[in-house]
Amino acid sequence: MLIDPASPGSQRTWRRTGICNLRAVRPGFSETGARITQSQLCPIIIPAEKMTSATPPSSRSSSPQKVCHSQTQTDVLKPLLGGISSGGGTLRKRRRVLSKDGRSNVRIEHVNGRSALYMRDLWTTFLDMQWRYKFFLFTATFAGTWFLFGVLWYLVALVHGDLLEFDPPSNHTPCVMQMQTLTGAFLFSLESQTTIGYGFRCITEECPAAIILLIVQLVITMLMEIFITGTFLAKVARPKKRGETVKFSQHAVVSTNEGRPCLMIRVANMRKSLLLGCQVTGKLLQTSLTKEGETVRLDQRNVHFQVDTSSDSPFLILPLTFYHVIDDSSPLRAWAAKGGGWTDPELADFELLVIMSATVEPTSATCQVRTSYLPDEILWGYEFPPVVSLSPSGKYVADFAFFDKVAKTKTTPIFKPSSPQHGYQSNGGGTVPEVSDPEKIRLEQSYRERGEDRGRSRETPLSVRISNV
Repeated sequence: MLIDPASPGSQRTWRRTGICNLRAVRPGFSETGARITQSQLCPIIIPAEKMTSATPPSSRSSSPQKVCHSQTQTDVLKPLLGGISSGGGTLRKRRRVLSKDGRSNVRIEHVNGRSALYMRDLWTTFLDMQWRYKFFLFTATFAGTWFLFGVLWYLVALVHGDLLEFDPPSNHTPCVMQMQTLTGAFLFSLESQTTIGYGFRCITEECPAAIILLIVQLVITMLMEIFITGTFLAKVARPKKRGETVKFSQHAVVSTNEGRPCLMIRVANMRKSLLLGCQVTGKLLQTSLTKEGETVRLDQRNVHFQVDTSSDSPFLILPLTFYHVIDDSSPLRAWAAKGGGWTDPELADFELLVIMSATVEPTSATCQVRTSYLPDEILWGYEFPPVVSLSPSGKYVADFAFFDKVAKTKTTPIFKPSSPQHGYQSNGGGTVPEVSDPEKIRLEQSYRERGEDRGRSRETPLSVRISNV
């Protein structure tokens, strides 16, 4: 059964067939030139009936949300998700630390001297500024400097007696030719700063103060233009927009992989330019109680993700599925032991942050993409359908129409905490207890088999091993 979690209103089920040589799910032409219809192709997934929604009812219900002020006492602890009773049930609220598109929902208040701290770091302040404020500040800065230095030029002409109200004689040499009003002073300031130079107004050798003022204006405005232009270029070149072309699946799923329950997410790069050194990490935010009895509101615990390969940097040229093995060391073990439900207010009070860091190939800039999953967005007993197929022309096709869809698994994953089994091994004159670890036993067995294979190869005199064959 294939389910579209993104469309809770539409209802349809899907039937899965075999891979059938990875034929594409779209009409095309055969090698002989004959038209191939949709029904003649070998699709990966075929629509059959009505679709059911995988989104829990709570996420679709519209309930009034209570706005809590940030000055709430710290000793009164509230759950991350919260909830209000309505009709005997509990309706979940979406309280996120991180939004789905990676933006922080944390509001910072009551910081002494915040404006002064921002002014000390003007570069970061200008880079973080939104475009509309940046354009307004850009326009206001240039217009303000033009007017400010225009007033200074007007004062120079006023002191020197160049204005019309002084009725200068015909042989009077002004500081600036043809600048006898405030409007003329403003236009001369604009022409000097932008190096237009119409030739109508020009400075003379009569006033040393005017020469010094011209030098000061050009130096200050040049530094200002360098700073503003640099912030514009740096903001445009930031890899933030590149991160928007990296897509996470709307839901995370939990299914069985190699006999173990695994939490899976899907990541895709929607550009042809590659991302180098991709690394996906996770943080589980939940309320925890320390041994000293202290309650930590947002305790961060690491959630390790991996891919099917053993490489630490996967090749993200096609959509990949990253999975986290839910075992005894997983921070999700208590939630998984209850079957992954989201109705228990104690176990389902968490938020899973997923962070992917990579290097952008064209610019070599570091890019970070973030998203988050609430308990009702983690579907227990579902899996992702394949999205990669082979077109009739022999090209690989990544169909994003199936990217956010999920399919019901045949068997429901079950998490069973492994109870420690104590054994004894000899150590000199006595025995010491030893806790048998399944992973350790599997590694020891693999090393033992490798040693036996090497022993056989040494016994065979004509044994030759050719690598990369």
